[in-house]
Amino acid sequence: MSRKRYPLVFSAKQRFLFKWWANSAYRKYDGIICDGAVRSGKTSCMALSFLVWSMGRFNGKNFGFCGKTIISLRRNLVTELLRWAEKLGFTVAENVSKNYMDVDFGGKRNRYYLFGGRDEASAALIQGVTLAGILMDETALMPRSFVEQAVARCSVRGSKLWFNCNPDNPYHWFKREWINKAAEKNLLYIHFELNDNPSLSEEVKRRYERLYSGAFYERFVLGRWSAAEGLVYPMFDEKKYVIYEVPNDCERFAVSCDYGTVNPSSFGLWGLKEDIWYRIGEYYYDSAREGSRRTDEEHYEALEELAGDREIDYVVCDPSAASFIQCIRRHGRYRVIQAKNDVISGIRRTQDMIRDGRLRFGAECKDILREFTLYRWEESSGRDQPIKENDHAMDDMRYFVSSLDEGTESGFAVISV
Repeated sequence: MSRKRYPLVFSAKQRFLFKWWANSAYRKYDGIICDGAVRSGKTSCMALSFLVWSMGRFNGKNFGFCGKTIISLRRNLVTELLRWAEKLGFTVAENVSKNYMDVDFGGKRNRYYLFGGRDEASAALIQGVTLAGILMDETALMPRSFVEQAVARCSVRGSKLWFNCNPDNPYHWFKREWINKAAEKNLLYIHFELNDNPSLSEEVKRRYERLYSGAFYERFVLGRWSAAEGLVYPMFDEKKYVIYEVPNDCERFAVSCDYGTVNPSSFGLWGLKEDIWYRIGEYYYDSAREGSRRTDEEHYEALEELAGDREIDYVVCDPSAASFIQCIRRHGRYRVIQAKNDVISGIRRTQDMIRDGRLRFGAECKDILREFTLYRWEESSGRDQPIKENDHAMDDMRYFVSSLDEGTESGFAVISV
Protein backbone atom coordinates (compact mmCIF):
# COMPACT_ATOMS: atom_id res chain seq x y z
CA MET A 1 0.00 0.00 0.00
CA SER A 2 1.39 3.40 -0.97
CA ARG A 3 2.03 5.99 1.71
CA LYS A 4 -0.45 8.84 1.80
CA ARG A 5 1.11 12.19 0.86
CA TYR A 6 -0.20 15.29 2.56
CA PRO A 7 0.05 18.56 0.64
CA LEU A 8 1.94 21.42 2.23
CA VAL A 9 -0.23 24.38 3.15
CA PHE A 10 1.15 27.93 3.17
CA SER A 11 -0.46 31.19 4.15
CA ALA A 12 -0.81 34.10 1.74
CA LYS A 13 2.18 35.91 3.28
CA GLN A 14 4.34 32.80 3.15
CA ARG A 15 3.44 32.23 -0.51
CA PHE A 16 4.25 35.85 -1.27
CA LEU A 17 7.61 35.50 0.47
CA PHE A 18 8.50 32.58 -1.80
CA LYS A 19 8.06 34.52 -5.03
CA TRP A 20 8.15 38.28 -4.40
CA TRP A 21 11.44 38.66 -6.26
CA ALA A 22 9.92 37.06 -9.39
CA ASN A 23 6.88 39.35 -9.41
CA SER A 24 7.22 42.25 -11.85
CA ALA A 25 5.52 44.57 -9.35
CA TYR A 26 8.12 43.88 -6.63
CA ARG A 27 11.38 42.85 -8.29
CA LYS A 28 12.43 46.52 -8.37
CA TYR A 29 12.97 46.44 -4.60
CA ASP A 30 16.50 46.04 -3.24
CA GLY A 31 15.43 43.67 -0.51
CA ILE A 32 12.84 42.61 2.02
CA ILE A 33 12.32 42.86 5.80
CA CYS A 34 10.12 40.43 7.70
CA ASP A 35 9.37 40.81 11.39
CA GLY A 36 6.74 39.53 13.77
CA ALA A 37 5.78 36.76 16.15
CA VAL A 38 7.87 33.72 16.95
CA ARG A 39 6.99 30.57 15.01
CA SER A 40 5.12 32.56 12.36
CA GLY A 41 7.00 30.78 9.56
CA LYS A 42 8.97 33.75 8.31
CA THR A 43 12.48 32.30 8.83
CA SER A 44 12.14 28.97 7.02
CA CYS A 45 10.14 30.44 4.12
CA MET A 46 12.61 33.29 3.72
CA ALA A 47 15.63 30.97 3.77
CA LEU A 48 14.21 28.69 1.09
CA SER A 49 13.14 31.66 -1.04
CA PHE A 50 16.63 33.13 -0.71
CA LEU A 51 18.20 29.88 -1.88
CA VAL A 52 15.86 29.51 -4.88
CA TRP A 53 16.33 33.17 -5.85
CA SER A 54 20.11 33.08 -5.62
CA MET A 55 20.49 29.79 -7.51
CA GLY A 56 18.05 30.92 -10.18
CA ARG A 57 19.64 34.33 -10.78
CA PHE A 58 23.39 33.77 -10.29
CA ASN A 59 26.21 31.38 -11.04
CA GLY A 60 29.68 31.35 -9.50
CA LYS A 61 28.81 34.00 -6.87
CA ASN A 62 29.16 34.27 -3.10
CA PHE A 63 26.27 34.77 -0.69
CA GLY A 64 25.98 35.18 3.06
CA PHE A 65 23.82 33.74 5.82
CA CYS A 66 24.18 35.70 9.07
CA GLY A 67 22.96 34.98 12.59
CA LYS A 68 23.75 36.04 16.13
CA THR A 69 26.20 33.14 16.26
CA ILE A 70 27.06 30.46 13.73
CA ILE A 71 25.71 27.84 16.17
CA SER A 72 22.31 29.56 16.40
CA LEU A 73 22.33 30.11 12.63
CA ARG A 74 22.82 26.42 11.97
CA ARG A 75 20.14 25.50 14.50
CA ASN A 76 17.52 28.05 13.45
CA LEU A 77 18.01 28.17 9.70
CA VAL A 78 20.64 26.01 8.01
CA THR A 79 19.62 22.56 9.27
CA GLU A 80 16.04 22.86 8.04
CA LEU A 81 17.13 24.60 4.84
CA LEU A 82 19.40 21.68 3.94
CA ARG A 83 16.49 19.26 4.33
CA TRP A 84 14.38 21.37 1.97
CA ALA A 85 17.27 21.72 -0.48
CA GLU A 86 17.69 17.95 -0.70
CA LYS A 87 13.96 17.43 -1.35
CA LEU A 88 14.03 20.01 -4.17
CA GLY A 89 17.03 18.44 -5.89
CA PHE A 90 19.81 20.80 -4.81
CA THR A 91 23.22 19.25 -4.18
CA VAL A 92 24.94 20.68 -1.11
CA ALA A 93 28.59 20.19 -0.15
CA GLU A 94 29.12 21.65 3.32
CA ASN A 95 32.52 22.60 4.71
CA VAL A 96 31.73 22.76 8.41
CA SER A 97 35.22 23.75 9.58
CA LYS A 98 35.38 26.75 7.23
CA ASN A 99 31.71 27.71 7.62
CA TYR A 100 30.54 27.64 4.05
CA MET A 101 28.61 25.39 1.70
CA ASP A 102 28.66 24.98 -2.08
CA VAL A 103 25.29 24.44 -3.72
CA ASP A 104 24.75 22.96 -7.20
CA PHE A 105 21.52 23.05 -9.16
CA GLY A 106 20.70 23.11 -12.88
CA GLY A 107 24.34 23.40 -13.93
CA LYS A 108 24.99 26.35 -11.56
CA ARG A 109 27.16 26.50 -8.45
CA ASN A 110 27.25 29.20 -5.78
CA ARG A 111 28.95 29.43 -2.39
CA TYR A 112 27.15 30.40 0.84
CA TYR A 113 29.21 31.64 3.77
CA LEU A 114 27.98 31.52 7.38
CA PHE A 115 28.73 34.52 9.60
CA GLY A 116 28.07 35.20 13.29
CA GLY A 117 27.33 38.76 14.41
CA ARG A 118 27.88 38.38 18.14
CA ASP A 119 29.46 41.78 18.98
CA GLU A 120 31.08 44.91 17.54
CA ALA A 121 34.26 43.01 16.69
CA SER A 122 32.27 40.70 14.39
CA ALA A 123 32.14 43.37 11.68
CA ALA A 124 35.79 42.60 10.88
CA LEU A 125 34.91 38.98 10.05
CA ILE A 126 32.84 39.92 7.04
CA GLN A 127 35.14 42.57 5.60
CA GLY A 128 36.77 41.84 2.28
CA VAL A 129 34.20 39.43 0.83
CA THR A 130 32.03 40.44 -2.15
CA LEU A 131 28.48 39.11 -2.00
CA ALA A 132 25.57 38.90 -4.42
CA GLY A 133 23.06 38.73 -1.57
CA ILE A 134 22.79 38.29 2.16
CA LEU A 135 20.19 36.89 4.53
CA MET A 136 20.29 38.12 8.11
CA ASP A 137 18.46 35.99 10.68
CA GLU A 138 17.63 37.50 14.11
CA THR A 139 18.79 40.89 12.84
CA ALA A 140 17.68 42.75 15.98
CA LEU A 141 20.15 40.71 18.06
CA MET A 142 23.19 41.78 16.03
CA PRO A 143 25.23 44.95 16.50
CA ARG A 144 24.56 47.74 14.05
CA SER A 145 28.19 47.80 12.86
CA PHE A 146 28.01 44.17 11.78
CA VAL A 147 24.72 44.57 9.91
CA GLU A 148 25.89 47.67 8.09
CA GLN A 149 29.20 46.05 7.17
CA ALA A 150 27.32 43.03 5.81
CA VAL A 151 25.06 45.25 3.74
CA ALA A 152 28.11 47.05 2.32
CA ARG A 153 29.50 43.72 1.04
CA CYS A 154 26.53 43.26 -1.34
CA SER A 155 27.97 45.10 -4.33
CA VAL A 156 27.19 42.64 -7.16
CA ARG A 157 24.71 43.92 -9.73
CA GLY A 158 21.25 42.54 -8.91
CA SER A 159 22.13 41.72 -5.29
CA LYS A 160 19.36 41.88 -2.70
CA LEU A 161 19.11 42.17 1.09
CA TRP A 162 16.98 39.81 3.17
CA PHE A 163 16.27 40.55 6.85
CA ASN A 164 14.13 38.82 9.44
CA CYS A 165 13.77 39.35 13.17
CA ASN A 166 11.50 39.16 16.17
CA PRO A 167 10.51 42.54 17.64
CA ASP A 168 12.50 44.26 20.38
CA ASN A 169 12.03 47.66 22.02
CA PRO A 170 10.42 50.35 19.83
CA TYR A 171 13.57 52.49 19.82
CA HIS A 172 15.86 49.70 18.67
CA TRP A 173 18.18 50.97 15.93
CA PHE A 174 16.91 48.39 13.40
CA LYS A 175 13.31 49.47 13.98
CA ARG A 176 14.14 53.17 13.64
CA GLU A 177 16.70 53.03 10.84
CA TRP A 178 15.47 50.14 8.71
CA ILE A 179 11.85 49.15 9.36
CA ASN A 180 10.60 52.71 9.75
CA LYS A 181 12.60 53.73 6.68
CA ALA A 182 11.93 50.65 4.55
CA ALA A 183 10.28 52.61 1.74
CA GLU A 184 13.07 55.18 1.76
CA LYS A 185 15.64 52.36 1.46
CA ASN A 186 13.63 50.69 -1.34
CA LEU A 187 12.83 47.63 0.78
CA LEU A 188 9.64 45.62 1.12
CA TYR A 189 8.32 45.21 4.66
CA ILE A 190 6.06 42.34 5.77
CA HIS A 191 4.76 41.81 9.29
CA PHE A 192 4.01 38.21 10.38
CA GLU A 193 1.60 36.99 13.05
CA LEU A 194 1.05 33.52 14.49
CA ASN A 195 -1.96 33.04 12.22
CA ASP A 196 0.32 33.45 9.21
CA ASN A 197 1.70 29.98 9.92
CA PRO A 198 -1.01 27.41 9.06
CA SER A 199 1.13 24.56 10.42
CA LEU A 200 0.61 25.79 14.01
CA SER A 201 -2.33 24.16 15.75
CA GLU A 202 -4.68 26.11 17.96
CA GLU A 203 -3.30 24.16 20.90
CA VAL A 204 0.25 25.33 20.16
CA LYS A 205 -0.89 28.93 19.74
CA ARG A 206 -2.62 28.81 23.13
CA ARG A 207 0.56 27.39 24.64
CA TYR A 208 2.58 30.37 23.40
CA GLU A 209 -0.04 32.71 24.82
CA ARG A 210 0.31 31.00 28.21
CA LEU A 211 4.12 31.05 28.17
CA TYR A 212 4.56 34.80 27.82
CA SER A 213 3.16 37.87 29.53
CA GLY A 214 3.67 41.62 29.47
CA ALA A 215 6.13 43.02 26.98
CA PHE A 216 7.33 39.57 25.93
CA TYR A 217 3.77 38.53 25.11
CA GLU A 218 3.43 41.61 22.94
CA ARG A 219 6.75 40.93 21.22
CA PHE A 220 6.74 37.18 20.72
CA VAL A 221 3.02 36.41 20.41
CA LEU A 222 1.52 39.62 19.02
CA GLY A 223 4.70 40.56 17.17
CA ARG A 224 4.80 44.16 18.39
CA TRP A 225 7.84 46.32 19.10
CA SER A 226 7.24 47.12 22.77
CA ALA A 227 9.19 48.30 25.80
CA ALA A 228 10.37 45.78 28.40
CA GLU A 229 9.09 45.60 31.97
CA GLY A 230 10.95 46.78 35.05
CA LEU A 231 11.46 50.26 33.65
CA VAL A 232 12.79 52.96 35.94
CA TYR A 233 10.30 55.47 34.49
CA PRO A 234 7.15 53.39 33.80
CA MET A 235 5.00 56.51 34.06
CA PHE A 236 6.62 57.98 30.94
CA ASP A 237 4.06 58.05 28.14
CA GLU A 238 5.00 59.46 24.75
CA LYS A 239 1.46 60.60 24.08
CA LYS A 240 1.51 62.74 27.22
CA TYR A 241 5.06 63.99 27.45
CA VAL A 242 6.50 64.18 23.93
CA ILE A 243 5.81 67.28 21.86
CA TYR A 244 6.48 67.93 18.20
CA GLU A 245 6.90 71.69 18.44
CA VAL A 246 9.09 72.92 21.28
CA PRO A 247 8.48 76.48 22.52
CA ASN A 248 10.76 79.12 21.03
CA ASP A 249 10.07 81.73 23.70
CA CYS A 250 11.40 80.04 26.84
CA GLU A 251 12.12 82.19 29.87
CA ARG A 252 15.36 80.48 30.91
CA PHE A 253 17.77 77.85 29.64
CA ALA A 254 20.14 75.31 31.16
CA VAL A 255 22.28 72.47 29.87
CA SER A 256 22.92 69.12 31.56
CA CYS A 257 25.93 66.93 30.72
CA ASP A 258 26.78 63.30 31.26
CA TYR A 259 30.35 63.08 30.03
CA GLY A 260 32.07 59.99 28.68
CA THR A 261 35.19 59.02 26.76
CA VAL A 262 34.72 55.30 26.17
CA ASN A 263 31.04 55.56 27.19
CA PRO A 264 28.68 57.90 25.34
CA SER A 265 28.40 61.59 26.20
CA SER A 266 24.91 63.02 26.47
CA PHE A 267 24.03 66.73 26.78
CA GLY A 268 20.49 68.06 27.15
CA LEU A 269 19.31 71.60 26.43
CA TRP A 270 16.41 72.59 28.68
CA GLY A 271 14.06 75.56 28.39
CA LEU A 272 11.58 76.82 30.99
CA LYS A 273 8.14 78.08 30.04
CA GLU A 274 5.17 78.48 32.38
CA ASP A 275 6.64 76.20 35.05
CA ILE A 276 7.38 73.38 32.58
CA TRP A 277 10.88 72.39 31.57
CA TYR A 278 11.22 71.29 27.97
CA ARG A 279 14.11 69.27 26.59
CA ILE A 280 14.38 71.22 23.36
CA GLY A 281 17.59 69.73 22.05
CA GLU A 282 20.32 67.20 22.79
CA TYR A 283 23.81 66.09 21.83
CA TYR A 284 24.65 62.39 22.06
CA TYR A 285 28.01 61.01 20.99
CA ASP A 286 28.82 57.30 21.23
CA SER A 287 32.50 56.73 20.45
CA ALA A 288 31.98 52.98 19.99
CA ARG A 289 29.27 53.58 17.43
CA GLU A 290 31.10 56.40 15.64
CA GLY A 291 34.48 54.66 15.65
CA SER A 292 36.50 57.47 17.24
CA ARG A 293 36.76 59.34 20.53
CA ARG A 294 36.34 63.08 20.94
CA THR A 295 38.48 65.40 23.02
CA ASP A 296 37.23 67.79 25.70
CA GLU A 297 37.52 70.63 23.20
CA GLU A 298 35.45 68.77 20.61
CA HIS A 299 32.75 68.09 23.19
CA TYR A 300 32.88 71.74 24.20
CA GLU A 301 32.33 72.79 20.59
CA ALA A 302 29.27 70.53 20.54
CA LEU A 303 28.06 72.20 23.75
CA GLU A 304 28.33 75.63 22.15
CA GLU A 305 26.50 74.41 19.04
CA LEU A 306 23.72 72.95 21.19
CA ALA A 307 23.34 76.17 23.17
CA GLY A 308 23.45 78.40 20.11
CA ASP A 309 22.96 82.08 20.88
CA ARG A 310 20.74 81.42 23.89
CA GLU A 311 21.66 82.85 27.26
CA ILE A 312 22.42 79.76 29.34
CA ASP A 313 21.95 80.22 33.10
CA TYR A 314 24.27 77.33 33.91
CA VAL A 315 25.68 74.02 32.76
CA VAL A 316 25.29 71.16 35.26
CA CYS A 317 27.88 68.50 34.68
CA ASP A 318 28.73 64.95 35.68
CA PRO A 319 30.82 65.44 38.86
CA SER A 320 33.38 62.85 37.74
CA ALA A 321 34.18 64.79 34.56
CA ALA A 322 36.84 67.01 36.13
CA SER A 323 38.75 67.72 32.91
CA PHE A 324 35.61 68.68 31.00
CA ILE A 325 34.43 70.93 33.82
CA GLN A 326 37.81 72.70 33.70
CA CYS A 327 37.51 72.98 29.93
CA ILE A 328 34.15 74.74 30.24
CA ARG A 329 35.49 77.09 32.91
CA ARG A 330 38.57 77.85 30.87
CA HIS A 331 36.46 79.16 28.01
CA GLY A 332 34.62 81.44 30.42
CA ARG A 333 31.33 81.51 28.52
CA TYR A 334 29.14 79.34 30.77
CA ARG A 335 28.72 79.01 34.50
CA VAL A 336 29.31 75.35 35.31
CA ILE A 337 28.32 73.43 38.43
CA GLN A 338 28.90 69.88 39.55
CA ALA A 339 25.78 67.75 39.65
CA LYS A 340 24.43 66.12 42.79
CA ASN A 341 24.91 62.41 42.24
CA ASP A 342 22.54 60.76 44.72
CA VAL A 343 21.12 58.32 42.18
CA ILE A 344 18.00 57.08 43.99
CA SER A 345 17.01 60.50 45.26
CA GLY A 346 17.53 61.97 41.80
CA ILE A 347 15.44 59.25 40.16
CA ARG A 348 12.58 59.80 42.60
CA ARG A 349 12.57 63.55 41.97
CA THR A 350 12.67 62.94 38.22
CA GLN A 351 9.78 60.47 38.48
CA ASP A 352 7.78 63.08 40.37
CA MET A 353 8.47 65.78 37.80
CA ILE A 354 7.49 63.53 34.91
CA ARG A 355 4.34 62.36 36.69
CA ASP A 356 3.39 65.97 37.49
CA GLY A 357 3.86 67.00 33.87
CA ARG A 358 6.72 69.38 34.67
CA LEU A 359 9.09 67.75 32.18
CA ARG A 360 8.35 67.54 28.45
CA PHE A 361 10.52 66.23 25.64
CA GLY A 362 10.91 67.32 22.05
CA ALA A 363 10.28 64.57 19.51
CA GLU A 364 13.68 65.27 17.94
CA CYS A 365 15.44 64.20 21.15
CA LYS A 366 15.68 60.62 19.91
CA ASP A 367 18.30 59.32 22.31
CA ILE A 368 16.56 60.20 25.55
CA LEU A 369 13.31 58.78 24.15
CA ARG A 370 15.15 55.59 23.24
CA GLU A 371 16.70 55.28 26.70
CA PHE A 372 13.32 55.73 28.40
CA THR A 373 12.32 52.36 26.90
CA LEU A 374 15.54 50.63 28.01
CA TYR A 375 16.54 52.06 31.41
CA ARG A 376 15.67 49.36 33.95
CA TRP A 377 16.06 48.33 37.56
CA GLU A 378 18.58 45.66 38.51
CA GLU A 379 16.20 42.99 39.79
CA SER A 380 18.83 40.56 41.10
CA SER A 381 20.76 43.00 43.28
CA GLY A 382 18.29 42.92 46.17
CA ARG A 383 18.26 46.71 46.41
CA ASP A 384 17.11 49.72 44.40
CA GLN A 385 19.73 50.09 41.73
CA PRO A 386 19.36 50.82 38.01
CA ILE A 387 21.33 48.80 35.49
CA LYS A 388 24.34 50.74 34.25
CA GLU A 389 23.34 50.47 30.61
CA ASN A 390 21.40 52.80 28.33
CA ASP A 391 21.65 55.43 31.05
CA HIS A 392 23.59 58.38 29.62
CA ALA A 393 20.68 60.61 28.64
CA MET A 394 18.93 59.32 31.76
CA ASP A 395 21.86 60.53 33.87
CA ASP A 396 22.05 63.96 32.27
CA MET A 397 18.29 64.38 32.87
CA ARG A 398 18.73 63.32 36.52
CA TYR A 399 21.62 65.78 36.97
CA PHE A 400 19.39 68.53 35.64
CA VAL A 401 16.44 67.71 37.88
CA SER A 402 18.71 67.44 40.91
CA SER A 403 20.02 70.93 40.20
CA LEU A 404 16.56 72.45 40.51
CA ASP A 405 15.51 74.09 43.77
CA GLU A 406 12.14 72.62 44.64
CA GLY A 407 11.41 75.51 46.95
CA THR A 408 11.35 78.20 44.28
CA GLU A 409 8.12 79.03 42.54
CA SER A 410 9.51 78.53 39.05
CA GLY A 411 11.41 75.38 39.86
CA PHE A 412 14.62 77.11 38.78
CA ALA A 413 17.87 76.56 40.58
CA VAL A 414 19.47 79.11 42.85
CA ILE A 415 23.07 77.94 43.01
CA SER A 416 26.32 79.49 44.06
CA VAL A 417 29.58 78.59 42.35
